[in-house]
Amino acid sequence: MNLGITDTPAARRVTSPGWRDPRLWLGVAIVAASVLVGGLVLGTSDDTVPVWAAADPLGAGHVLTADDLAVRRVRFDDADASALYFRADEQLPADLRLSRDVGAGELVPRLAVGPAAAGDLRQVPVAVPPDQVPAEVGVGDSVDVYLRPGSRTGCQASTVCDGQPVLAGVTVLDAPAADDAFGSDGTRMLVLGMSGGEAQRFFRLLASTDDAALTVVGRG
Repeated sequence: MNLGITDTPAARRVTSPGWRDPRLWLGVAIVAASVLVGGLVLGTSDDTVPVWAAADPLGAGHVLTADDLAVRRVRFDDADASALYFRADEQLPADLRLSRDVGAGELVPRLAVGPAAAGDLRQVPVAVPPDQVPAEVGVGDSVDVYLRPGSRTGCQASTVCDGQPVLAGVTVLDAPAADDAFGSDGTRMLVLGMSGGEAQRFFRLLASTDDAALTVVGRG
């Protein structure tokens, strides 16, 4: 006699796909492809180039050496922009002299250097009282030079009288250590690089000032 009760279908057991199941191999292939593509993307994501930069502040007239430089990796938006600088993975030309100041960490532009033998650079020795020049001033530093007359009446040039530097941003080409640099009169000797016009003006101001003394101020 049928009381309206139907037979319950037997439950189907869920089984894991076997190694022959094509769905398993399709999943493995997708994962492998994702790993491969990800590796290729990461491998090509570093589009920076190594470029020479100044390790420390360098003044105009300084002749570059390996110790002056450090490598920086830079990403250029314009591919042609990298040609404006010296790449660190290429041979750096020898005997390059800076034509302008380059700050610490700044990339060294090709337009800021030239052959060391070229130009109108003069090597001018100056004697400075030891208390009028920072002890840490050294080769390659950019400095300003002030001329102090012995008396106000001995001041014949407006630049000197107004307290303006008679030389601005000149490069120290030679600076013996402070302990070894004192002359017989107790002054410290420095060799400064300047153009012929700067040298002429400097000596003209010296000649127009009675009992002049120099003060050298580092630019950091």
